[in-house]
Amino acid sequence: MPFLGGGITMAGDYKAEKNETEKKILVLTVDYPNNNGGVALMYVHVRNKYYIENGIDVTVLNFSAKENYEIEGIKVIGKESYEKSHGNYDTLVLHAANIRNHFQFLLKHEKEFAHIVFFFHGHEVLKINDTYPAPYSYLGKDNCLRVLLQNVYDDFKLSVWHRYLPKLAYKSDYIFISNWFYEQFQKYVRLSDEGLNYRVHIINNSVGEIFEKNNYCYEGEKEFDFISIRSYMDGSKYCIDIINGFAVKYPEYKFLIVGKGDFYKYNQKPSNVTWIDRYLKHEEILSYVNKAKCALLPTRLDAQGVMMCEFATYGIPVITSDLDVCREVLGDLQNIGYIDNEDIDSVDLKSLYQSFVADIPHDKCKKFNYAQTVKMEEQIIRNGLVENFN
Repeated sequence: MPFLGGGITMAGDYKAEKNETEKKILVLTVDYPNNNGGVALMYVHVRNKYYIENGIDVTVLNFSAKENYEIEGIKVIGKESYEKSHGNYDTLVLHAANIRNHFQFLLKHEKEFAHIVFFFHGHEVLKINDTYPAPYSYLGKDNCLRVLLQNVYDDFKLSVWHRYLPKLAYKSDYIFISNWFYEQFQKYVRLSDEGLNYRVHIINNSVGEIFEKNNYCYEGEKEFDFISIRSYMDGSKYCIDIINGFAVKYPEYKFLIVGKGDFYKYNQKPSNVTWIDRYLKHEEILSYVNKAKCALLPTRLDAQGVMMCEFATYGIPVITSDLDVCREVLGDLQNIGYIDNEDIDSVDLKSLYQSFVADIPHDKCKKFNYAQTVKMEEQIIRNGLVENFN
């Protein structure tokens, strides 16, 4: 199928494809959910489950796996297993490709694949010290040597991708999860549509079936006023310090924070904060969300912000940060409110919450459903090229 036009394709630009021939794909990830409670890169697992439901045979090569396993119908293998028996695959899919794992794999095995799909998600094509917020001081990562070494590594990785990606453009597709993130890619990797053979696609991460088909329960008494779920609380981009500050400012409200990290080893936990020190699976998240009136998910940096999209789709009111990427991805959804990270003192949480819950229940958000996201990815995988039309 020919690719028409000379620009970026968006989710709405894809035509339905009748070809349902099964494809075999190998998916490369640096980590993956497992049967022991690990939830790393769940957004990759979400799309893989859709793939197998729709006739695509998926094998995941998890660079962190010490042994092969299966999770919810997805075969997961380690690098050693692949080296022993390569197998025959139609498409190679790479998520958040890094130099140590994905690039080295490509140098050795790229010629074994007729089609390659790159998914770009975040730090892998950014200059960390330019884009990421300063780390929390208790992590000890802000010393001059660390900063210097990070800059040297980032310059190296960005130079590698600048030179290498165009060499594969004749048989590759490049998927970015937001326009904002693609703009950052162009800035730091110094490649645009032409250098990528006009095979650039903007497709948001899917929220998954559990958020798509279920709805937030507005009725009944709520145990908490605000819920914040942050798997890695020590990442300053996830704004636990801001959430904690709101808890101090509003002692009359009850806050539920779910996630792992050392933040409260170095900071006092307000008495109105309940902290659950663990990771949650998707199936567990809904029961916790239904205990709260509103989700509080500020951010200092996101390529899309999958969790805020999940919660917005589920239907709970969501408060997040007034960043360009948040505005692009969430727009003017009825259940979204925005705060200024730089002017927290002026934020009135009560008024903000009341301003967008007046019309509860809101229309169900469908922007991040299968049909608007993963279905488009499946077409790229099946066809290699996609048809763009207006």
